[in-house]
Amino acid sequence: MKFVVSSTELLSHLQAISRVINSKNSLQILDNFLLSLEGNTLTMTASDIETTLITSMEVQDVEGSGKVAVANKLLLDTLREFSEQPLSFYIDDSNLAMVITSSNGTYNFIGQSGDMYPQLPLLEDNARQLNISVPVLFSGISKTFFCMADDELRPVMNGIFFDIAPDSLTLVATDAHKLVRFKSAYLSASIKEDETFNFILPKKPAIMLRNILPKESGEVNIHFDAKNAYFKLSNYTMVCRQVEGRYPNYNGVIPKNNPYKVIADRVTLLNALKRVSVFSNQASNLIKLVFNQNQIHVSAQDIDFSISAEEYIPCQFEGEEIKIGFKSTFLIEMLGNVDASDIVIELADPSRAGIILPFENAENEDILMLLMPMLLND
Repeated sequence: MKFVVSSTELLSHLQAISRVINSKNSLQILDNFLLSLEGNTLTMTASDIETTLITSMEVQDVEGSGKVAVANKLLLDTLREFSEQPLSFYIDDSNLAMVITSSNGTYNFIGQSGDMYPQLPLLEDNARQLNISVPVLFSGISKTFFCMADDELRPVMNGIFFDIAPDSLTLVATDAHKLVRFKSAYLSASIKEDETFNFILPKKPAIMLRNILPKESGEVNIHFDAKNAYFKLSNYTMVCRQVEGRYPNYNGVIPKNNPYKVIADRVTLLNALKRVSVFSNQASNLIKLVFNQNQIHVSAQDIDFSISAEEYIPCQFEGEEIKIGFKSTFLIEMLGNVDASDIVIELADPSRAGIILPFENAENEDILMLLMPMLLND
């Protein structure tokens, strides 16, 4: 088979899907891209068995059709060195020898049979469907992915939980220390009024989606059954195996009655935390917040090195003084993933989780962040 393709366009597509490929694979064939030619459409596939990413593009001067597996590193390293120009691909169907011809020379590869490449899983007949706009899915993944755990003993927490109700879509991620709940609306779903459905999207495909969604527009069509999920975008299709298991009851850990409410400028608080946290103990990263009449006292110390720092920043708060300790890295990460200019911090007492909310949510978004406190010595 033969075809002609733009060098930079082909490189862009292959780089986007190449992140799926592991540095070490159990099957040697997974070190390859699968190239499939049918008509004027070249389809490219990369997989690690658990996650598969597929993209396609139009090519010119096509002769024949077929599929071949090509070493991903060799092909990418070659394409990176070309300036924008048309490249001619010729694949000998009998021995899978592949020749790329540029304006200056020829490059010879040996492919492998495309039939050796793993087949995509088939969804069950009772698979469900969910349509969601690209901006909503991107926002949901971007604002929850940093809370995913990396815990071999509790694999259900190593992903983003999709909770689909008749009137809303909720994305949740937690590592037992911090939690983010993102609520929004979907476009349509195959769900009845009294039903709810859910699945857990693993960390790797979540990060893949976060990388490719900014290049997309329109909507994402999600098909899922009890084991697998298909995400169909305008330029990409991602297939992944879900994390199996029961996700924790996230609503049960969110404290409902929080008498202390603090309103503060997000950037002012974030910058103060970044400065003061430099002086915290490197092992614990403990930072102490004291809320009293319209100000927050932010402090940290490292007794081992005899260093400390403190800052006072303004806020809106009335009531009795309350002290609470947090891990500074977690709090900084959370505030960095909020878009609002002002945030609301809700507290019950120093031993219960703190709630962080944007003062004003973006349109069609409802975000709640939870952070477990650390014990203060004083």
